[in-house]
Amino acid sequence: MGKLRQALRADLQSEREERKFGSGWISGVLALACSLAGLITVLCIRYPNLLTTPMLREQLDVGLVRLALHVVLILGFLLAVLNLALRRQKIMGFTAVTGILIATLLGGSKAETSDVLDTGVYFGLDWFLMNLAFLGIIFIPLERIFGRLKEQSIFRQDWRADLFYFLVNSLLVQSLTYLSLKPALTVVANTQWTELRALMASQPVWLQFLEIMFLTDLVQYWVHRLFHQIPFLWKFHAVHHSAQAMDWMAGSRMHLFEIVALRGFTVIPMYALGFEETALKAYILYVFLHSTLLHANVRFDFGPLKHVIATPQFHHWHHGIEKEAIDVNFAVHFPLLDKVFGTHHLPGKNWPSGYGVGGHPVPDGYWNQFMYPLKTS
Repeated sequence: MGKLRQALRADLQSEREERKFGSGWISGVLALACSLAGLITVLCIRYPNLLTTPMLREQLDVGLVRLALHVVLILGFLLAVLNLALRRQKIMGFTAVTGILIATLLGGSKAETSDVLDTGVYFGLDWFLMNLAFLGIIFIPLERIFGRLKEQSIFRQDWRADLFYFLVNSLLVQSLTYLSLKPALTVVANTQWTELRALMASQPVWLQFLEIMFLTDLVQYWVHRLFHQIPFLWKFHAVHHSAQAMDWMAGSRMHLFEIVALRGFTVIPMYALGFEETALKAYILYVFLHSTLLHANVRFDFGPLKHVIATPQFHHWHHGIEKEAIDVNFAVHFPLLDKVFGTHHLPGKNWPSGYGVGGHPVPDGYWNQFMYPLKTS
């Protein structure tokens, strides 16, 4: 099994010449994606109470999901056959066919739903799949067409680690949401700001959206800066900075403690001040996309707007390996905050020469990185 895994990884990480159009590499990757999506969807249909989030479960039409699953499984099989016909190394095609076969044996698009595993605890496997597909469909083409580092592959160094972070953070969506909202809900429960909240909610949605952006960024700026300046907190944040390549997946590398702490403080203004639900949802979608864009491997300049809103270049300097990139550009939305507090750094059209933590002290592997901040040495 270990040799098969290594062979699959080697084929995914093939040299650029071996990934060109007509080599079977593209069809193999797409076949694997369809196989993975199909297998996950079948599991979610079979065990919805355990593997899906209530919010998505209530919104999705099961009939349409089954139809889409049927199409994905057929498409994945056809792509796998194309890979087997075109490529000398056929590990991706065989792996995709195996995944599709397992999904089919579990029922495929006609899989039966079971409520046996209804414990009140759920894992966001559907959340993982939808987020991965949504962001991948947007950012993979953007990075291929407008990539700053053209030679950087989709399956660059440490892609597996960042994908695993993406998976874990999605699976634990129930716990992370509860812990992140607890401080804000505690503030709401212990304050009587009825008139203030009514006033905030009565404003135009666009104005509420801008206010949420500013207030959350102001709180986030100082929490983020503390994670850099307090040694104990820095060891948690160093995990995020340990990524030595930047792309749309790199932002998912965050220690669970930092996720809870950062979100726990930044969502307080959003909920405690009584902003209207539409504005909250619009901001959550915006920050979801914007934070991904900030880490992406794209060369967009944004012109004069880069002085108004945070851009990939602005945030890449925050991750830069250079001496002048240390402790700069803490804002997520507004560079003005860094200018006001003396931490702004955006040298013309230049980009960092590399990324990571000086000396690269953070070990490889999810569990090692999880334990890294907890070690005293």
